[in-house]
Amino acid sequence: MPPPLLKMTGITKHFPGVRALDGVDLTVAEGEVHCLLGQNGAGKSTLIKVLAGVHQPDGGEILWQGTSTRLKSPTAAMRLGIATMYQELDLVEHLSVAENISLGHEPTRAGFVVRTRSARRTAAELLRRLGHPEVDPATLVGELSAAQQQIVSMARALSHEVRLIVMDEPSAALDPDEVRNLFRIIERLTADGVAVIYISHRLEEIRRIGKRVTVLKDGRSVADGLPAVSTPARDIVALMTGRDVEHVFPDRSPGSPTTATPVLQVEGLSREGEFEPVTFGLHPGEIVGLAGLVGSGRSEILETIYGARRPATGRVFVNGEPLRPGDVRAAVRAGIGLAPEERKAQALLMLESVTRNVSVSTLSRFSRAGWLDRTAERTAAQQATRELVLRPDNPDAQVKNLSGGNQQKAVLARWLLRGCKVLLLDEPTRGVDIGARAELYAVVRGLADEGLAVLLVSSEVPEVLGLADRVLVLREGRIVHTAPAGELDEHRVLDLVMEGDHSS
Repeated sequence: MPPPLLKMTGITKHFPGVRALDGVDLTVAEGEVHCLLGQNGAGKSTLIKVLAGVHQPDGGEILWQGTSTRLKSPTAAMRLGIATMYQELDLVEHLSVAENISLGHEPTRAGFVVRTRSARRTAAELLRRLGHPEVDPATLVGELSAAQQQIVSMARALSHEVRLIVMDEPSAALDPDEVRNLFRIIERLTADGVAVIYISHRLEEIRRIGKRVTVLKDGRSVADGLPAVSTPARDIVALMTGRDVEHVFPDRSPGSPTTATPVLQVEGLSREGEFEPVTFGLHPGEIVGLAGLVGSGRSEILETIYGARRPATGRVFVNGEPLRPGDVRAAVRAGIGLAPEERKAQALLMLESVTRNVSVSTLSRFSRAGWLDRTAERTAAQQATRELVLRPDNPDAQVKNLSGGNQQKAVLARWLLRGCKVLLLDEPTRGVDIGARAELYAVVRGLADEGLAVLLVSSEVPEVLGLADRVLVLREGRIVHTAPAGELDEHRVLDLVMEGDHSS
């Protein structure tokens, strides 16, 4: 029997004051999809950087096709046939598709003149192999969609005769159709003998694409090689968290919040080319979910309500008072808060403290005669973060050092401190691990139970159905169906977003 393609045994890695890896084992066979799971901070990123040659392990052994090896650099790993696709793709946006694919090993004439036509021919051949001949090798990468950029990243890996591709959260920015296409590409690769290490927080994806699973916790491998399809989700979550935790949503509150007067009323709101006129209300204590494909207008509706986009038609009312269109400050003053999809780029000051991130929308409260009362600011921010159980409980910690779930809690704490009445949540659990998701769900439900109105956008239909009280289904910028969440299931929602249904 031939040896496995990759076998990592007892891998350790220390950073100052931190033991990131503490004896990790990972075995990957040729042509398999091996899923790597673990909460944020479990050691996944460090392990794949060891495999990519970015970090050197302090201990353990790496066998490649049965032979002990040292991956001294990313170049050494690539020469061996190991490519890594990080969650933040390392493409050069101002270069063309062909230039990105051949970057670092460009075909040249006389050793220094780049053969552009040859590079484009090679790129076109690789794109056809991946099933995407429509991607033009001459197009600038910055002009491509997120899904197309992933295809380019895969093509670049294949240009090195790769044997193993590590994919870190490859579906995070993709809609369901794009995820299905990603899986078709992975199936083509594995059929050719290429192995894939697939990292995702989405258990349903693990079951659809994975063959075996390795689970990390606190820098250790607590399971290596579990069958992906037959291992119960509850067992996987228990391994990840170290406790018997079910990945479930909090119970909905008894009674119907829709008997109250709407706190948010949207009437005939539209933006040309993005979404057609939509009308709905949102009540105190209610969570309403917007379900639809990427591009259906979900995020654009939230941003228009918030004032970040100016509507073509329609009005937004908070407690019966109209908001000035396209005015974020007016929306915030009226009590609307937004937790955007790209929280790192759009919501957080990554190099600032938790305190400043929480207080940034409320600084005037702590100012006296032009002077900032830092003690009052810190005390108020800490009180808000403690209500949401943000960890670590350190208001001076830089927000960049928090996990994805705790970064999201910092954004929510900002609006809690502001005393907002309506909270707009766009992909609130993107990049958040499974254990932390349950905590976030409980936080959002708890805020709703206290009277906050929540409008939720998520690409994960089970998340919308599990957290929302009522669901608005969007298709091509139109609300095609409205129903209590308990009357819908995932199949029905997917049918609606794909086919459309004008009943309500």
